[in-house]
Amino acid sequence: MSIIVIIPKKKKEFYMQFNIDATSKNARACTIKTAHSTIKTPVFMPVGTLGSVKSLDMQDVLELLGAEIILANTYHMYLQPSDTTVAKMGGLHGFSTYPKSFLTDSGGFQAFSLSDMSKPKADGIEFRSHIDGSKHFFTPKKVIDIQHNLGSDIMMILDDLVALPATQERIALSIERTTAWAKESIDYFRAKQKEGFGVEQNIFAIIQGGTDKAFRTKSATELCEMDFDGFAIGGLSVGEANQDMYDTVEHTVQYMPKCVMPTRNARNGTLFTSFGKVNIKGAKFKEDNTPIDGECECLTCKRYSRAYLNHLFRSREITYFRLATIHNLHYYLNLMKQAREAILEDRYSEFKAEFYAKRQNNS
Repeated sequence: MSIIVIIPKKKKEFYMQFNIDATSKNARACTIKTAHSTIKTPVFMPVGTLGSVKSLDMQDVLELLGAEIILANTYHMYLQPSDTTVAKMGGLHGFSTYPKSFLTDSGGFQAFSLSDMSKPKADGIEFRSHIDGSKHFFTPKKVIDIQHNLGSDIMMILDDLVALPATQERIALSIERTTAWAKESIDYFRAKQKEGFGVEQNIFAIIQGGTDKAFRTKSATELCEMDFDGFAIGGLSVGEANQDMYDTVEHTVQYMPKCVMPTRNARNGTLFTSFGKVNIKGAKFKEDNTPIDGECECLTCKRYSRAYLNHLFRSREITYFRLATIHNLHYYLNLMKQAREAILEDRYSEFKAEFYAKRQNNS
């Protein structure tokens, strides 16, 4: 599920501060301040499914990568070690020692990806644990309670996600459920906040609707009338063509308030560079003494050669996973910094054109 965070103009003075720093046509550079960090957008969030970015420790994430926000998984943390255990250990921040911001997803995507073990219903999602087969039921309220225990800065509400292509009837049902669950979620969360619950947390809704523009308009219009701290575009990268995804995003954002890849690819041997992707397991890199990317300033590129990374990968050395992950995450975080600078200087269109031209010339 692709998530594009859009923060509303309305500011929650205590919970979150948001500011648009600059625009360049439809692109925006913004600053989001949560209780734990200041996030400059556009931004890439490293995925920390179980409160850990695979093959890295939090010192790597903080000092080598400088990430201000990472994503943790509600479904997986609920099952192992359990959200109540995490709460006893000081929430995600205390448990993992990562002091910056956490975003937790709703569990809806996991129900989708584990569809053979789950079943969406009118009042929530029934599923069996992929660990031991035990039976569980996620409701909008329960998902909020779990994320409250996790202590994330941004929590996503439960949504009904469907694979594409899907029938009009199934997409319509998805919107109906998502809207109903959103209403239940926001009413519950705001009422609990008056009792001191989640005062440093922010709650985001997720817009659904497949690639149908009318459905996306309906979902965005209904959700954006509610008192959420922010909104996301969900239900993408679930089977549709890339161009359909881009068109859907472009259409949907106009109805919204104006104000998870690199680590897995690294482990599989795919490294991202300023001139395109490199499959480091290729034999041609066996005696290549150059860095992965000569324009990259990450620890891996400064210190190690393609030949060494090729050797580590082929030998299945654990060190490979750390070095490759550092590089790929650095690439994406740096790319977002460059995009932000281009927006601030009102040259985003030129930046985008240069990005694709450089990779096409080296493909």
